[in-house]
Amino acid sequence: MGQKKDLTGSEKSKIVRYLAEGCSSLKIAKLLKRDHRTIKRFIQNSQQGRKKRVEKPRRKITAHELRKVKRAAAKMPLATSLAIFQSCNITGVPKSTRCAILRDMAKVRKAKRRPPLNKTHKLKRQDWAKKYLKTDFSKVLWTDEMRVSLDGPDGWARGWIGKGQRAPVRLRRQQGGGGVLVWAGIIKDELVGPFRVEDGVKLNSQSYCQFLEDTFFKQWYRKKSASFKKNMIFMQDNAPSHASKYSTAWLARKGIKEEKLMTWPPCSPDLNPIENLWSIIKCEIYKEGKQYTSLNSVWEAVVAAARNVDGEQMKTLTESMDGRLLSVLAKKGGYIGR
Repeated sequence: MGQKKDLTGSEKSKIVRYLAEGCSSLKIAKLLKRDHRTIKRFIQNSQQGRKKRVEKPRRKITAHELRKVKRAAAKMPLATSLAIFQSCNITGVPKSTRCAILRDMAKVRKAKRRPPLNKTHKLKRQDWAKKYLKTDFSKVLWTDEMRVSLDGPDGWARGWIGKGQRAPVRLRRQQGGGGVLVWAGIIKDELVGPFRVEDGVKLNSQSYCQFLEDTFFKQWYRKKSASFKKNMIFMQDNAPSHASKYSTAWLARKGIKEEKLMTWPPCSPDLNPIENLWSIIKCEIYKEGKQYTSLNSVWEAVVAAARNVDGEQMKTLTESMDGRLLSVLAKKGGYIGR
């Protein structure tokens, strides 16, 4: 048996396995056909503890430098700790110290995603706000769809873990494991739905209208009084399946036309109060990083969470519309940050 220089990764793994099985170093050398000295050297090196890390004296941060860091953090949102300290000409500070300092004056946040607003969009938002400024919003039915996945939004599975405890393991699946499309509406303090779109159905104009017929009209709208139907205003966004000529004509045949069908400005999810309802539901169904194993289980969770939203919460959302319109006008059509 000739003595070789290095052990391969596969051989090292086998040595660990043989040791766990109670084999001696001599027996392992014979099994691997390697020199006994090589095996003993690897075992001895593995059993030696790591060298204790020598802590270098940390650089002290002055009060003046802290003020500079605070100003830089305010001017450079989403910048790294290194970029913030470099902009202040503060060097020699380890990452752990930089993060500890920034943690006292800032928080790690993700950038918010919003559709882009150009000049035309802002003008249309202002025109919309002026048109409906005197509307009785307790008579408006706010509708929208929401997709929920089995895994929930990325980054939501975070939280405090006690010392000595391991973080729970999460399933990793493509596209969040699949999802369910949900439609619902709110009017004053009442929830309409939620209704589940059949799996595999893509909502085009025809399927959207058929969906409304089978759910909204048959299960809710038909039961309402004539006076309620006369005064109700139906709101939907400008998704292609909603705003098409086919859908508009179909709704008109159902009596939802002209002033009974609210016009909607482009790129305006911040103006629809049901978006806030979706946030409440998602926070409930994905709390503590919860995941689901089937589409039916996540749908049942949505239904349960929606039923737990009380009328006062929905009333607060629908009554916020007057304030939203005033905010749109005050910001000249800009986003209102809801």
